Amino acid sequence: MSLNEQIANIVKANGANFYGTETIQEDSNTIFRVYITKEGGVSLDLCADISNELSPFLDVNPPLNGAYYLEVSSPGIERKLENPVHFTSAIGERIKFKVKGGDKLKGVLKSADEKGFVVEIKGEEKHFDYADVSKVKTYFEWNKK
Repeated sequence: MSLNEQIANIVKANGANFYGTETIQEDSNTIFRVYITKEGGVSLDLCADISNELSPFLDVNPPLNGAYYLEVSSPGIERKLENPVHFTSAIGERIKFKVKGGDKLKGVLKSADEKGFVVEIKGEEKHFDYADVSKVKTYFEWNKK
């Protein structure tokens, strides 16, 4: 079982869904982030509970070499879509993405499967294969007054 699968099991045991991980550098600190989702939203208490369970597990099964800080959080309202599960969970949301060798596009995600997704752009539905796009993110459109 991979480390991500083991992390996902701990997250699921706490009533949430595993979204993914990310390792980043901030100043001289390394941060290992575990992203979780939950119907109705993610609370600070849920993040703390999962962090308290993950911490001793990761002490025994380190995700990377050297010192790091563990953070557990929601991926946020504007988040990367990197696999079919991410796309499926974002159906109905606005997305923006870059077509490889082409334009940057925006639209509403209508459907997704193992090979690609359908997005409505200016009233027209278009299909894209995952291999043909990059930098896909959900985005929130703020109402301007």
